[in-house]
Amino acid sequence: MTTGLGSSLAYLLSRAERSVNRGLAAAVTAEDVTVEQWRILRALADGRGHSMGELAEAVLMPHPTLTKAIDRLIDRSLVYRGHDPADRRRVAVFLSDRGAELLARVEGGVAGHHRLIEAAYGIERTEQLMRDLHSLVTALDEPARPAERPDPGGPARS
Repeated sequence: MTTGLGSSLAYLLSRAERSVNRGLAAAVTAEDVTVEQWRILRALADGRGHSMGELAEAVLMPHPTLTKAIDRLIDRSLVYRGHDPADRRRVAVFLSDRGAELLARVEGGVAGHHRLIEAAYGIERTEQLMRDLHSLVTALDEPARPAERPDPGGPARS
């Protein structure tokens, strides 16, 4: 049994995230893009346009940080603000053609990074890990029913 920090799920997830993001940053830096900017471009690639609130939640960024990142991407003509086609009163952020071209180039590096993870960890294990993490996020994001709430006096592991 692992002891100390190694016995903490939160610590191990954070450490894994740092390792993955370090490699991902190296893969996207060639195009002068940060991991956070790649997430924004990728989220906008669906072409629907997103409000800042939707985008902040999707890319895991606080509003003020996202606003600064969007402003930088606008300065580079990679994204733009416009009216939401479904509600003209609402402003949305969209991926520009230039942003789509950059994203296509960056995606090659991202796919290469993913292949490195699969080579190190195994394709099946990587796919299973992604399914497990998705399930964990879903379970933690769903509000627990009263009967399923953990006992506040019980052991806590994080």
